Amino acid sequence: MSPRKIRRQRPDGPSAPLGPERVEAWPDDDWVVRPVPGAAATKSYRCPGCDQEIYPGTPHMVAWPSRVSGVEARRHWHSACWQRRMQRRPRR
Repeated sequence: MSPRKIRRQRPDGPSAPLGPERVEAWPDDDWVVRPVPGAAATKSYRCPGCDQEIYPGTPHMVAWPSRVSGVEARRHWHSACWQRRMQRRPRR
């Protein structure tokens, strides 16, 4: 009789810890910002700054207005897009 392989269940949640939350004051609001390391980025997101996809494994930022709570308000940004977001032209 051969030994049986036991399939272990993967733990829920990211495999790497997320960065610490911080509050950033911007002219349009105070924002809660948290870095997401590449090891914890397991899904694809669309960056609102450049409208390009953030691929799994790509380090990026997640931000939401400090006065709003809930997952619906969170947006995933490329780090450079977040830093330059106030310099963007409005979309048509």
